[in-house]
Amino acid sequence: MKRVICIILITVIQSSFAQSNYTKDTSYTIASSFRKDKLKFPYIQIAKVKKDKRVIVENEIVYKEINSRRLHLDAFYKKSKQQHPAVVLVHGGGWKSGDKSQMGSIASAMAAKGYSCFAIEYRLSPEAIYPAAVQDIKEAIQYIRKNAKQYNVDTSRVAILGCSSGGQLAALIGTTNSTPSSTVQAIIDIDGILAFKHPESEEGKAASLWLGGEYETLPEIWKEASALTHVNEKTPPTLYINSDMPRFHAGRDDMIAKLNQHAIYNELKTIPNAPHSFWFYDSWFNTTVDYSIQFLKKVFNK
Repeated sequence: MKRVICIILITVIQSSFAQSNYTKDTSYTIASSFRKDKLKFPYIQIAKVKKDKRVIVENEIVYKEINSRRLHLDAFYKKSKQQHPAVVLVHGGGWKSGDKSQMGSIASAMAAKGYSCFAIEYRLSPEAIYPAAVQDIKEAIQYIRKNAKQYNVDTSRVAILGCSSGGQLAALIGTTNSTPSSTVQAIIDIDGILAFKHPESEEGKAASLWLGGEYETLPEIWKEASALTHVNEKTPPTLYINSDMPRFHAGRDDMIAKLNQHAIYNELKTIPNAPHSFWFYDSWFNTTVDYSIQFLKKVFNK
């Protein structure tokens, strides 16, 4: 317990200083993933989304301020008298890299289909360790709900979608619904782990950096940060879209078993013979978007 308190205190101290001078990690980008993945999948191309003129895009909206540090989100939505389901999008990058622009293509494509979409910036491990990112994303959801009218959001239908470490975060946000203002009604986890300490998990340095230490030192934190720990009868319907690499869905089958015990609707879609970051590429981008929309139509009765 003392270690848990220590981790939380460290996070608070980091937040109070709002480390604007931290070194940003740029190791995970669409371009770097493409260069690496093209070696094994030479036919792939980065997905290009045709712009829909009806979709309004507002970039760099400040949703949270921590002293001199501002956190932003990008909004993609259609002006309409009708309220639309919202989708909060969380980028990947091993909790230490990546940025919200990586979710722009999915947000654009889903907004064109009638969803109000929000790509979220959140603090990464070089700036602030767990649970800072969780707090940031929950506050982004609160901001979206507070400003629902402006973005034509139906607050009874809010989904969270994340890719890779963003998928892990999306599942954790959805399974820790406790405050109505940050509650979500659906989870879409795209190749994100559900448990940090698991036979299928290969998380090491990146997880340790984000969680503030290795499992042997902080087992309570590693468990607390795992969505699998929190699944109960109130967990929302969940869609898993996975590559066929077991390390990226550690704990998934255990979570599905728990969801089934509580009669909670869930779907599993597997993308075979694909790289981990498959959603970036033409070969699988549309499939990822289609699976997501089909799932949301079912659970939101849209």
